[in-house]
Amino acid sequence: MSGAVVLSSLANGVMLGGLYALVALGLTLIFGVMKIINFAHGALMMWAMYASFWLAKLGGVDPYLSLAVTLPLGFAVGYAIQRAVITPVLEAPEHNQLLMTLGLALFLENLALLTFKADPRTLLVSYSQASVSLGPILLSLPRLLAFAGALAVTLLLFLFLKFTDLGKALRAAAEERDGAALVGIPVQRVYAVAFGIGTACVAAAGAMAVPFFYVSPEVGNTLVITAFVVVVLGGMGSFAGALAGGLLVGVVESLGGLFVHGSLAQIGIFALFILVLLFKPSGLLGAPSA
Repeated sequence: MSGAVVLSSLANGVMLGGLYALVALGLTLIFGVMKIINFAHGALMMWAMYASFWLAKLGGVDPYLSLAVTLPLGFAVGYAIQRAVITPVLEAPEHNQLLMTLGLALFLENLALLTFKADPRTLLVSYSQASVSLGPILLSLPRLLAFAGALAVTLLLFLFLKFTDLGKALRAAAEERDGAALVGIPVQRVYAVAFGIGTACVAAAGAMAVPFFYVSPEVGNTLVITAFVVVVLGGMGSFAGALAGGLLVGVVESLGGLFVHGSLAQIGIFALFILVLLFKPSGLLGAPSA
């Protein structure tokens, strides 16, 4: 196997990892602020993929331009879900919260199955097979665009959390809910905003994945399992950990596909996952539990 093939696989793995990181960022933001594991994350991404797919099919809107629709729509849907579905179980036992998000995921998946049927769909755009050459490295153009978009959304999210008043309120509610409420922060509204932003992140990732990934009612299950692995690898609630974990998983998956059969390409990811759980349960960049 030539070095150019390995380098190209490594580069494409990094680009895919950027998309995984964006999915995981939405998941880790919701957990970091609300301490809820959102099993509906993948189903919400699947609906965003369908939205982008049909905007392209029926309206001729490029999947990356459809972000102008999917991002605000994802935020609005996430905000509404938190208010209507999550708020009533915030004080309930953790297993009730898990069952609520799992039930929501099953509802969204079966609604998609009823609406769109089970047939996988793919979207061919003019640049689906295009590539960019950087010396010996050959990069897939759709993945490169998705990587650039994921980095842009990640940077915007970082700046929002770091420098805006609402971002600081989110961080305060994540650190100490009661203390945040005592200083006048509307915690319930902040929670809804956090869920909305997390959903917007996964909606953006879904729209950007459409040019090189199939769309079907169960596609969210595949992607959310990888996202959970990324979050645990990086450290639950860690922004930097989600980014590092996503890039690492993308590289391991891409390189694994070079040396084993395609259906076993993810075996390296789960081997790494087990090793991290055994030797550093808090994740690569997560804070150790007290």
